[in-house]
Amino acid sequence: MDPSLPDPASSLSVDSVADSLKSQSLREQGNDRINKENKNKKVKLSLEDLNWDHSFVRELPGDPQSDSIPRQVFHACYTKVLPSAEVENPELVAWSDSVAGLLDLDSHEFERPDFPLKFSGASPLAGAVPYAQCYGGHQFGTWAGQLGDGRAITLGEILNSKSERWELQLKGAGKTPYSRFADGLAVLRSSIREFLCSEAMYFLGIPTTRALCLVTTGKLVTRDMFYDGNPKEEPGAIVCRVAQSFLRFGSFQIHASKGEEDLGIVCSLADYAIRHHFPHIENISKSETLSFSTGDNGQSVVDLTSNKCAAWIVEIAERTASLVARWQGVGFTHGVLNTDNMSILGLTIDYGPFGFLDAFDPSYTPNTTDLPGRRYCFANQPDICSWNITQFASTLMAAHLISDKEASYAVERYGTKFMDEYQAIITQKLGLQKYNKQLVNKLLNNLAVDKVDYTNFFRSLSNIKADPGIPEGELLVPLKAVLLDIGKERKEAWASWVQSYIQELVASGISDEERKASMDLVNPKYVLRNYLCQSAIDAAEIGDFGEVRRLLKVMERPYDEQPGMEKYARLPPAWAYRPGVCMLSCSS
Repeated sequence: MDPSLPDPASSLSVDSVADSLKSQSLREQGNDRINKENKNKKVKLSLEDLNWDHSFVRELPGDPQSDSIPRQVFHACYTKVLPSAEVENPELVAWSDSVAGLLDLDSHEFERPDFPLKFSGASPLAGAVPYAQCYGGHQFGTWAGQLGDGRAITLGEILNSKSERWELQLKGAGKTPYSRFADGLAVLRSSIREFLCSEAMYFLGIPTTRALCLVTTGKLVTRDMFYDGNPKEEPGAIVCRVAQSFLRFGSFQIHASKGEEDLGIVCSLADYAIRHHFPHIENISKSETLSFSTGDNGQSVVDLTSNKCAAWIVEIAERTASLVARWQGVGFTHGVLNTDNMSILGLTIDYGPFGFLDAFDPSYTPNTTDLPGRRYCFANQPDICSWNITQFASTLMAAHLISDKEASYAVERYGTKFMDEYQAIITQKLGLQKYNKQLVNKLLNNLAVDKVDYTNFFRSLSNIKADPGIPEGELLVPLKAVLLDIGKERKEAWASWVQSYIQELVASGISDEERKASMDLVNPKYVLRNYLCQSAIDAAEIGDFGEVRRLLKVMERPYDEQPGMEKYARLPPAWAYRPGVCMLSCSS
């Protein structure tokens, strides 16, 4: 990407004002009655004592019908529908104490005999008002019309002791009006992947939806994993996903697609989102003077204080840019970046055929459906998300919420923010003080030519010493474990790069010990490689959930050495390259 850059001072103003407003909003929340009552104690609630709220169904238009028959839904943001997955002796596979803490839920609640029944949907949770959300989306660049929660059913929103709003959703809980020709169910295989990656991404420091728990249904589900006409029965499962909101770009697109009649719903949904999830934008006043010149000649002016929706789309663009930069930093490929899989909160959402880079390959896609054009491959993610932002901005323009200039500025800010964040991340990963484009480009080229393991390379890089006197024959010793099977010519190319890198290290003036410590905080030793998921899946499918739980514990400390856990940092074994492990379809 090579976006045109606005005035750097303007960029700083947007970020600094937004940050100050967020801080102000958080301070105000700190004075909330609930916070005062619980200031000196850690709240631990039972399931029955959770503080439910239902702002989405209370404030937005709903479907007058409440059946789960697949159909087109008109003039509504949701349909009330109950979980309906068949359940027989459900079991708790895994859970997240960290997410329980977000909800003020006592971790002992996981031990309740009826816990699997409640989180499989078989036994209702007191206070829940279940519904499925209506949304549409562009899939692989083509408008697909109505999509919606075809197998995810939201239970409602929990307000915790900090006045934070958390939405709970059961994925795989049964049919909804948005299920189309599917059964509304999920299998253990895909549910383990979503549960583990939701938590792994959080502990890597990447914005993401979370996962409270994973239960089996005790029933079998038929799936054709490879879409090759050979379906088989697999164990069914349900994962409880948690996020402050599951609103997507497609949540707005579906209503704009239906013409003037439903544009008012786009406006209502935007007001709702800003009120509950971007409250600091409500506080922006003209006193902040957030006006910026756009375009090459600077003749066009965008005033973010005169239109809260303009400020909102800019923040969504920046959050998205920051998210994608972090994906690129850890080598994460989402696999299905349709507009219905794009969170307005800048979260990683909908874990399907995702994959972390093993051997560095910019054209890598973990999605077999994406193979013909590799639209969603690793290298394309920044540009695809820019395209998605453009589609979202077009929706707001259609609803007359922003102008074309404001839409263009949001896309421009996306490009600027992505480049700033990515360059900062890659600079940190290298342990340098400033970005060196030539050094980075040569490195990425070397990694691709020799198919070097992305995660292990950067983790090993911190072992290089800032010593220009190292003999040429010893330059690659710290990288011996990651530069495998390379010939003389390639060794010379790498030695040349390491020499240039050492010069940069020397110029930075930072001690080897200090640099190694800082690099190890941004270069994980452990990422959720697909083969690790598959090992846990294989064990779980025969009733052994121990590996799922062990893997979760390892992924909760990705930047620590964790002595004794080194096997989870190994390169993929030969069997990991079989279909269904290194690459997957959307079947789940």
